[in-house]
Amino acid sequence: MSLDRWPAQLAFMVAAFAVTTLIAVGLGAANLGTAMTFGQLAFAAAFMYLIVKR
Repeated sequence: MSLDRWPAQLAFMVAAFAVTTLIAVGLGAANLGTAMTFGQLAFAAAFMYLIVKR
């Protein structure tokens, strides 16, 4: 998948958030807020990857 255009970049970041949140829920996070915190960290990491990649 090419991450040259902004829709692909946005999809990459949203997917990182969703997948990480679902993994945290599956592994037994205390509540959805805690799971979404891990998702938010993954979103930020994906964002930084896209910035540094250039």
